[in-house]
Amino acid sequence: MSELSITTTQNVNINFTAATVADRMLAYVVDLLIKGAYVVVVWGIFFYALGINQGMTGLDDWSYYGLVVLFYSPVIFYSLTFESLLEGQTIGKRLIKIKVVKIDGYQASFGDYLMRWLFRIIDVNLSSGVVGLIAMITSSKTQRLGDMTAGTAVISLKNNININHTILEEIDQAYVPTYPLVIKLSDNDARIIKETFTVAHIKRDFATLIKLRTKIEEVTGIKNISGNDTDFIRTVLKDYNYYTQNM
Repeated sequence: MSELSITTTQNVNINFTAATVADRMLAYVVDLLIKGAYVVVVWGIFFYALGINQGMTGLDDWSYYGLVVLFYSPVIFYSLTFESLLEGQTIGKRLIKIKVVKIDGYQASFGDYLMRWLFRIIDVNLSSGVVGLIAMITSSKTQRLGDMTAGTAVISLKNNININHTILEEIDQAYVPTYPLVIKLSDNDARIIKETFTVAHIKRDFATLIKLRTKIEEVTGIKNISGNDTDFIRTVLKDYNYYTQNM
């Protein structure tokens, strides 16, 4: 497995293990089986068992193919839908424990997933996967063209360090959390926040602390009521630990 070094917008290097080509192909096969099962069910039950196919014989070509596309839209938009809902994972990716992330270390957006989905036409559909396979093999970050264009990469979650070893904050039993919206953060977000905060605090890099506070507010919708940026970020990390340890 190759190491993937992601530099955050605060110039902090975060090291991940890039998903192997084999893992990505295995996740693709799992997703393909799920889509294939859906097609069999739709074609076998809805079109034949229920006689919908016969009822469509009187339709013009545009209406006929429009209904076919409608029935198969879950297959067409499968990866886009699941990556958006599961924060960078399809069912296959979740089972194989790999995930799409931004190169800057933050959570990918819908626009990023959309770009990856559009380039799937070139990477997979038109070339039977050959273009995507060659791109991943030759890329140092195991990226296909869609990843390169969207600024994303696929990482492995199999060897993640336990959360308690990376983002644990000491909180006593009487601790009262301030920001319930911290649950919008992921473990990866919290780790990046802590590592960035630790470096910036040691270097007294106030500009980075401001950027970090602003990013937290944008992602979570939290408004700083804790005073300065340092106190705010510390409270966010403690609150995140409080809620994740008590869920």
